[in-house]
Amino acid sequence: MTDTAAFRSVLNMKILVTGSTGLVGKALVSALAKEGHSVCRLVRPGTNANDDAGGFNVAWNPETGELGGAAVGPDAVVHLSGAPIGDGRWTEKRKAVLRSSRVDVTRALVEALGKMNVKPSVFISASAIGFYGNRGDEVLTEESTAGDGFLADIAKLWEAEALKAEAWRTRAVLARFGIILAKEGGALPKMVTPFRLGLGGKLGDGKQWMSWIALEDVVGILKMAITNAAVFGALNVVSPQPVTNAEFTKTLASALHRPAFLPAPVLALRLALGREMADALLTSSQRVEPRKLLTIKYEFKYPKLGEALYSILEQN
Repeated sequence: MTDTAAFRSVLNMKILVTGSTGLVGKALVSALAKEGHSVCRLVRPGTNANDDAGGFNVAWNPETGELGGAAVGPDAVVHLSGAPIGDGRWTEKRKAVLRSSRVDVTRALVEALGKMNVKPSVFISASAIGFYGNRGDEVLTEESTAGDGFLADIAKLWEAEALKAEAWRTRAVLARFGIILAKEGGALPKMVTPFRLGLGGKLGDGKQWMSWIALEDVVGILKMAITNAAVFGALNVVSPQPVTNAEFTKTLASALHRPAFLPAPVLALRLALGREMADALLTSSQRVEPRKLLTIKYEFKYPKLGEALYSILEQN
């Protein structure tokens, strides 16, 4: 194949995307479609995915992995499906849903893809920096060991299912997402509300590290991972400059031109969400370094928190 032919093939890929109605999925589908790729949004039958984002719907059953015929022969698969971690208290029933929507669904999807005559060249699966557990001030890279706790346990099982795609010589990428900052959804709008009311402040002592990433960089990193054969295995999808919760709070307050003097006591957070959920989502510390991205010299659009927040909050 000539270099020109290879270049054209990269520009005209068939890409399957799960979780296409979510924050990252919508943005990624739109970006890929604009670049001329054929994007198949894998959706449950009857789901009304947003056609404005580009691409087209292909039916799939997350429980069985059964795929519609139009999904055959993809060049790449980006698997972003999973029930929202922060929606609802972590009852045993809810925890089972969170686990199944990641572990069981990934297993079913990989098995379905494995039955295709032509396998995808790359399988990118969402994961999370919750893999590392609560690690204080320790600097965490892709080589760091897994931590303890509910989120870490899910991430380990989730990633193990995704890595089974390597059995067909497919390049598997485990995108360990940090806190994704975007105006459209995710954690940021929930953070902003108390600050706009003048009720914002640090969580607990504010010493816990927050590893964040702007949505635009998430999309850029995923697009790069689809085409860059040097990217495989665990990939920390975070900015190169994590901050403590106290620093995050101060920067967010400045971007909103609001005060930040009402800290939320740990006890209050635990009463509101339950001890396990509050500790895992709000006071857990993960100081994560995107070592692989730095090694391949990925150029972050928003490496600094202040620049990211000011840009996002200024969007109409």
